[in-house]
Amino acid sequence: MTSAVVIGASGAIGRALVQQIVASGLYGPIFAFARSEMSASAAVRAGHIDVTDERSIAGAAALVAEQGPVGLVIVATGILHGPGISPEKSMAALDPAVMSAVFAVNAIGPALVAKHFLLLMPRRGRSVFAALSARVGSIEDNRLGGWYAYRASKAALNQVIRTLAIEATRTRPDAVVVGLHPGTVASGLSGPFRSADGKPAPFTPEESAAHLMRVVKTLSPDDSGLVFAWDARPIPF
Repeated sequence: MTSAVVIGASGAIGRALVQQIVASGLYGPIFAFARSEMSASAAVRAGHIDVTDERSIAGAAALVAEQGPVGLVIVATGILHGPGISPEKSMAALDPAVMSAVFAVNAIGPALVAKHFLLLMPRRGRSVFAALSARVGSIEDNRLGGWYAYRASKAALNQVIRTLAIEATRTRPDAVVVGLHPGTVASGLSGPFRSADGKPAPFTPEESAAHLMRVVKTLSPDDSGLVFAWDARPIPF
């Protein structure tokens, strides 16, 4: 049995993904990493990681490496808004510091996770490296504009995923490297941007995580390098 790793496990979707992985019984041990402190359990080993700090990523990878090969890595980190950060409605709102911060979390962070964790995945036999992307990162599907930093950072993540998938085939031909779009989820990330008419979000974190894990189970190496929505439909780049 190979281990599983969830990075960004303190977020709404990350926590739900950990629960889904535990319930599946397919992996062990299970590692849950986050920037904030988390509680461990008999089934889950908790640890610290900051995807904007490569030293912390390397440290987490070293801890996981002690337990043998990794069969599943899910990067569930992401930033859309926060103190001093808000999606831009127009070009006039662009702030280079904000763009840099958003790219650091949404694109550079997952790339650094891949740098350190892909090496822990088996050279033979199926394994999955997935990162949460977003439909708004699709260039082809962009019909509304706005949200420059977030859209561009997710588009960059999609390119990282595509490029990593190509490289992975050379040493790990059975590996699957994909982006996953969780849908609109009732979480702190989407909260300020959901409809103000009182309509609930389409998914709870638990529902979204269940959908995503069903997608993960169906993936094959032929799917590597693509981005899939929660319903298993591919999203164009």
